[in-house]
Amino acid sequence: MEKHGDKIEVTEREASNKPRKSHNVRIVLAVSLLLAIVTLSIVWIVPALS
Repeated sequence: MEKHGDKIEVTEREASNKPRKSHNVRIVLAVSLLLAIVTLSIVWIVPALS
C-alpha cells in the first residue's frame, strides 16, 4: 500500500483480500477419488470371486 498525498494506492491482491490458494482441496479430491476407486473395485470384485 502506498500513499501519494491524499490518494492511497493498493495492489490487486490487497484490494481483493482473498486468502492464498491452498493445495488442500487438491489433496482431498485426490484422496477421495482414490477411495472411491478402491471401494467400487472391492464391491465389484468380491462378488465376482464367489
